[in-house]
Amino acid sequence: MSLQNTLRALADPIRREILNLLKSGRLSAGEIAEHFPVTGASISRHLSVLKDADLIRDSREGKFIYYELNASVLEEIMLWITDLKGE
Repeated sequence: MSLQNTLRALADPIRREILNLLKSGRLSAGEIAEHFPVTGASISRHLSVLKDADLIRDSREGKFIYYELNASVLEEIMLWITDLKGE
């Protein structure tokens, strides 16, 4: 994981909202897409960027792919930001 990829992924408001949705638990791509006025292809691209940044994980169950937060990467980012603040 590179910090640059992570920060780039977090820069987009739709991707940040996807992460907020996943706080409650895993969701399928279709369930995520229901919350946004963009195409399924656009949501797929956002999910791909989040996955490439290792912020989310996916698992296939039958014909569905479910996404969930990767808490370890989020913890690393929080530690880095806290260190920047000097606390």
